[in-house]
Amino acid sequence: MPRGKTKDRDGIYQRKDRPGWWASWIDACGKRRQRKLDAHTLQQARSLLAAEKEKAETQRTTGRVPPSKDTFAEFAKVFIDYQRRRIAPKPAKWKISQTEFDRQEGIIEGHLKPYFGKMKLALIRKKDVNDYIDSRIGAVSDGTVIKEMNCLKRLFAVAVNKEKITINPAHGADVPEAPKGRNRYLLPNELAKVLRACPEWLRPIVGLAVSLGTRRGELLRVRWEDVDLGSGQILLRHTKNGQERPAFINNLALQVLTSLGVGTKKKGLLFPNVTPPQVSVAFIRACTEAGIEDFSLHDLRHTFASHARMNGVDLHTLQKLLGHSDPRMTDVYANLSQTFLLDAAKRLDGVLDRKSTRLNSSH
Repeated sequence: MPRGKTKDRDGIYQRKDRPGWWASWIDACGKRRQRKLDAHTLQQARSLLAAEKEKAETQRTTGRVPPSKDTFAEFAKVFIDYQRRRIAPKPAKWKISQTEFDRQEGIIEGHLKPYFGKMKLALIRKKDVNDYIDSRIGAVSDGTVIKEMNCLKRLFAVAVNKEKITINPAHGADVPEAPKGRNRYLLPNELAKVLRACPEWLRPIVGLAVSLGTRRGELLRVRWEDVDLGSGQILLRHTKNGQERPAFINNLALQVLTSLGVGTKKKGLLFPNVTPPQVSVAFIRACTEAGIEDFSLHDLRHTFASHARMNGVDLHTLQKLLGHSDPRMTDVYANLSQTFLLDAAKRLDGVLDRKSTRLNSSH
């Protein structure tokens, strides 16, 4: 008898270490299956086990898995729990980050469940998926549609693996092509105008964002202990792909860090009292005041990359500076106009010079 089990009743048992009813049976492939049942009584547990045995026997004799009777909403709950158990701080096979989990949960709860929720999971066809895509095209960006479809495909893939359905109806759906990478950047005089328009608390954030080329989330989670002036690096622990990478301190970044008090015995976040939405909204307001249109905080990353590229930084080095896992993501800078990474980052000093980006300028 497996460890932790108590009295065995017709393949149904309870465990000493975990509450509830559990079942053990042989599936259609001859493999022993064991799992917790969604049952409150022994009778309910026996009924669920009988259903599993019947499904296994049907599959053995017909070679087909009986379709699930679950609705999309019911399986969505199973999928969310499945993904939640795979949250990990480091990237690994079959693991996801907390950020990715939050994104998937938001897509499911906010969009997929309201549309597919009452449909039987096994009855959803490619036409239904295409109808959903049609309902989203024009209402949101193509990039958003792609993210939602990736989430839907993953949900159906888990349903196939759990033998709830036989095929993934999202495969081959009419998903729009990924939009070409955006490359909007500021000239030095425009950057100076934006910095002057920024409130005092925002200027250091903008200064570091444009001098390091970091993403918003990466920068706002930097801690004092991550800054190493001796090596000229800031360790980015929370990146988009979950892999730590260094950002390299050039003169503008050093100016900002000095104004913040780097080198003192501070601990915690560099920017502890702001939220990502607050930063983005305040930055857009500063751009509007400076007469800069269609420019977001993330475009400071494009500004960093574009000027680095135009000053001779090769694409391979730029890929490392930006932390792109796929070199194709860096190709957007290929048409703009081999040293160590730190030297490459310092090439920005001639473009984003200290005078034009002085952080304590006044209106």
